[in-house]
Amino acid sequence: MTRAFIFPGQGSQAVGMGKALAESFPDARAVFAEVDEALGQNLSKLMFEGPADELTLTANAQPALMAASLAVLRTLEAERGLDLARDAAFVAGHSLGEYSALAAAGTFSVADAARLLRIRGQAMQKAVAPGVGAMAALLGPDLETARAIAEEAAEGMVCGVANDNGAGQVVLSGHKEAVERAMALAQSRGVRRAVLLNVSAPFHCALMAPAAETMKAALAEVTLNPPVVPVYANVTAGPLTDPAAIREALVAQVTGTVRWSESVAAMAEAGVDRFHELGAGKVLTGLVKRIASGATATAVGTPDDVAAYA
Repeated sequence: MTRAFIFPGQGSQAVGMGKALAESFPDARAVFAEVDEALGQNLSKLMFEGPADELTLTANAQPALMAASLAVLRTLEAERGLDLARDAAFVAGHSLGEYSALAAAGTFSVADAARLLRIRGQAMQKAVAPGVGAMAALLGPDLETARAIAEEAAEGMVCGVANDNGAGQVVLSGHKEAVERAMALAQSRGVRRAVLLNVSAPFHCALMAPAAETMKAALAEVTLNPPVVPVYANVTAGPLTDPAAIREALVAQVTGTVRWSESVAAMAEAGVDRFHELGAGKVLTGLVKRIASGATATAVGTPDDVAAYA
């Protein structure tokens, strides 16, 4: 059995995430305390009790999701004897989840990951004025069709593929007018459904260039260590171990496409037959099952999940 550990991105957050884990395991509590201290904020209270609208703010959701994921990892290490260097072939994360994967693999500390994600969330929020950008999910098309729709809809504006999630789910991002044109075009191209997403900014497109510059400066101030296992990067859909290459990939990721479908398929092709999603929700577990049909996928986020881990 060859395993990969994967880490969810924004949208998986929910009030109460991590609470049962913290109540049951001291190692989980230690992670939440470390994140709270790093940010100078009682983020764990917000995670456990809400309110939901405050937790959903990008600057809170990103470090919160990382904290939930790393709390699960540390609990598995303490309670189930997980050793990532021994037990994993790869790690990967969806968008902000790439920071969780890197923290899990020891590239940077949980505290540094929390601080970087707070900066990232704030920078992404500030990069585009409210109402200027939008994101939409296209359900049904392959990547080439979605890319062609985005290119035709752009008309001199920004409109491109933000996430290739696999299984006929492609997310577009850019100027609101262009994204709305893409949604209308999609209906005439046989796309099953086009859904405008309730997001605060148009992530993973060229409009995020100011945020990418902010992250370039922030990452330059942090020491990155080689990960104990290769990390699949969103923008390359391939494994990285060199800290300099990882730093470049994290900067490029802000404006680049999250190539999740390719990443999962490549890990499966490399021999991974079991994926464990650590943290909040089960979004990636569902995607993996549709992308790598021969592999098994399980979500680990609660005490019961920890007990069932095998």
